[in-house]
Amino acid sequence: MSAHLFTHSLLSPHGRLLDLRRPAVMGILNLTPDSFFAGSRISAGADADLLGRAEAMLRAGAAVLDLGGYSTRPGAEDIPEDEEKRRLLPALEAVRLSFPEAFLSADTFRAAVAAEAVATGADMINDIGGGTLDAQMFALVARLRVPYVLMHLRGTPQTMTRFTDYEADLVLTLLRFFRDQLSRLHAAAGPPAQVLLDPGLGFAKTPTQSHALLRRLPELQVLGLPLLVGLSRKKMVYGPLGLTPAEALPGTIVLNTLALQGGARLLRVHDVAEARQTIELFLNIFPKA
Repeated sequence: MSAHLFTHSLLSPHGRLLDLRRPAVMGILNLTPDSFFAGSRISAGADADLLGRAEAMLRAGAAVLDLGGYSTRPGAEDIPEDEEKRRLLPALEAVRLSFPEAFLSADTFRAAVAAEAVATGADMINDIGGGTLDAQMFALVARLRVPYVLMHLRGTPQTMTRFTDYEADLVLTLLRFFRDQLSRLHAAAGPPAQVLLDPGLGFAKTPTQSHALLRRLPELQVLGLPLLVGLSRKKMVYGPLGLTPAEALPGTIVLNTLALQGGARLLRVHDVAEARQTIELFLNIFPKA
């Protein structure tokens, strides 16, 4: 298993840089009517709401805005590609026009959607399938030379809750998955591909498994690539507490702190200001992190 050298910056095909020398925040902009956290939903065509939230996140210190038009909560409805584009692309264009310097990510597992998103101004592709849900994704990433988030997933958003039984050790399973998918990506792209790894907390993993994975995040650093961690208001936070996603901000802050201790470089969150405060206090205590 070969290691990769992380240079602490990612270069967009549009020339924008994402600096990860310090841990940073990715703000979530959900363009879906059925995302699991109702407070994050933005209706299609609601540009004032979209741009207001984007501006608030950027002012609060978001280094990346992640726009998605396909809900990936467990059991979410599978929508056609055209519907995903209808939700995502106009919103992406509006944010790009209003905030030309912002580093924007397109949350999609479909290569055709990703291609149009990059053409519209996206700087990065956030693929929950890690190349498993669209055979054309790696070739697209290679052709566009676009930064890419490779997440671990088994099944699909519709079926992933059936795939939580792991015969091998969970971390070893993830390491093998990342090794194999990185080999396929590099075969298509040739190194150096610009990749972040996402362990996929809550995706084909129970809350207990996600907790164990969070505790063992440092073991994933053997691959030499930056880690993106997305646990904001998920069941692994609110479930053990008997709460709802709307009540899960304090728990999210606690688990994001543990993610930072485990080496996370990018926190994907609904609540940017709170995540930035978490990072700043963490770095005051652990300045070399």
